[in-house]
Amino acid sequence: MSGAPSLEELLVATGEGDRAAFRALYERTSAKLYGIILRILPDRQQAEDAMQDGYVRIWRNAAGYDAARGRPITWLAAIARNAAIDARRVQAARGGDRHAPLEPELLIARPEGASAELLAALAACLGRLEEGLRDLILAAYVHGDSREELAGRLGKPTGTIKTWLHRGLASLKTCLDG
Repeated sequence: MSGAPSLEELLVATGEGDRAAFRALYERTSAKLYGIILRILPDRQQAEDAMQDGYVRIWRNAAGYDAARGRPITWLAAIARNAAIDARRVQAARGGDRHAPLEPELLIARPEGASAELLAALAACLGRLEEGLRDLILAAYVHGDSREELAGRLGKPTGTIKTWLHRGLASLKTCLDG
């Protein structure tokens, strides 16, 4: 084999405790993961803390990565996103300002494999949704708010929030498919 090891190979080696592989994994993925975290935690200090937490989680859980369940970057991005969401929830529990403005452009994080055309179409479809529904979808899927959190904030039953999210996502799908 020639060239640099794949992300999958680096994850396997990291799972075996290889610090050099972990360093290489960090160097290859940190910019992308930091971008994901910044969309959830716009404060750079909080984002850096969440980034560190995310990479600690990656180090500890790399042995559990299963290539059959998804691509390495998808697995890494999920860990980074979860670290940022957890940090945001801790901040909210302490009474901190939880939300940055809910803008459709926050979704333009260039998910792995997403084309510029698809992202532009997604932004356009989000723009066509009623503002409250768009904000609800962005709160749930960009900021990581749970249905229970949204229900409490809006004074609605959790089932109602679930239904609204389902309808909003169905509208997005119809718009994107159309």
